[in-house]
Amino acid sequence: MSQKVWVRREKAGGEKSQIPEARPIEHPPSDLTAIKNEGDTFVFSSFTADDAWHLGNLLRTRLAPLVHHNNTPTLISISLANSNQVVFQCVSGPGTTPDNETWVQRKRNSVLRFGCSTWYLHCKYAGNEEAFRLKFGMGAEQASQYAIHGGAIPIRVAGVEGIVAVVIVSGLKQHEDHGVIVEVVKENWQMV
Repeated sequence: MSQKVWVRREKAGGEKSQIPEARPIEHPPSDLTAIKNEGDTFVFSSFTADDAWHLGNLLRTRLAPLVHHNNTPTLISISLANSNQVVFQCVSGPGTTPDNETWVQRKRNSVLRFGCSTWYLHCKYAGNEEAFRLKFGMGAEQASQYAIHGGAIPIRVAGVEGIVAVVIVSGLKQHEDHGVIVEVVKENWQMV
């Protein structure tokens, strides 16, 4: 008996999907006040699993051209803060490694402990992990559980105390990991 193999169908009319040209990701500010004002955290009116799905898919769509044209795969992860339950996670293309998952966890830990974006922590400590470790009296083993590399941003909800979710991108340069989240939120949500 021959094995049945499934092949993805072409789009209607047989056309191939066109991947748009890769747009560069804007470099976020490195001044701490500007970071706080421009995308250290976002306060949404609500944040549900559907919102996480929508945001995650928008991030993947934005990142797909970078993977296709520049071979820069990323891991996108959105988790709830109260349970660490991952409500959205995907890769933007082939080439990620298990190390991306480790970076996601370390970035998530930093946001949940310090209540700010990992880009803010990176800029505050000028990328000096030793200064960061000493500031909080952590041993090397404990410090290895945190990352002060851009790419994780807390999500808050109006009227709810604390962080509700963490959005993380891992795989690009750290300013791009952070910048793409800020860009996608600002392009697809409006401030009221």
